[in-house]
Amino acid sequence: MDIEDARKRREAPLDTPSHLGSNVTRDISAALTVLLADVFALYVKTKNFHWHISGPHFRDYHLLLDEQAAQIFAMTDDIAERARKIGGTTIRSISHIARVKHIEDNDAGFVTPEDMLAELKEDNRALSRRMRQTHNVCDEHGDVSTASLIENWIDEAESRSWFLFEATRRA
Repeated sequence: MDIEDARKRREAPLDTPSHLGSNVTRDISAALTVLLADVFALYVKTKNFHWHISGPHFRDYHLLLDEQAAQIFAMTDDIAERARKIGGTTIRSISHIARVKHIEDNDAGFVTPEDMLAELKEDNRALSRRMRQTHNVCDEHGDVSTASLIENWIDEAESRSWFLFEATRRA
């Protein structure tokens, strides 16, 4: 293979077969790409807080955040593969994630456990809203398969929000 053949292969479309039209594929894969960027950002933030949690409830919070991070990370492959399965593409790098994500980073040297949990609660609520928006795009185009996956992820995000709320509720 010469250099020209290699260039042509790099530039060739993926041409994944799909029953969805090109506009539908573009719209849904774009929405899934933003969703995936937010999921990765929330995963890293949850692990950040997991690693840096402190205080009298350390063990409980540490385990809670580790469990939540694992649940969040479990979505990533399904989201990316769904985008590819319908004929689209998705994120390709950390910088791509940074360009399209909505979940804000928290690089503070110290965050109280209560503030960590409250921030993650709001981030999970925001992720639920993003998932609903993505679900609406799927509904508009009749993509029941992607919508079905999203419904489960919404339930998981709402559960995470609920646990975080209850963990910081004042008596």
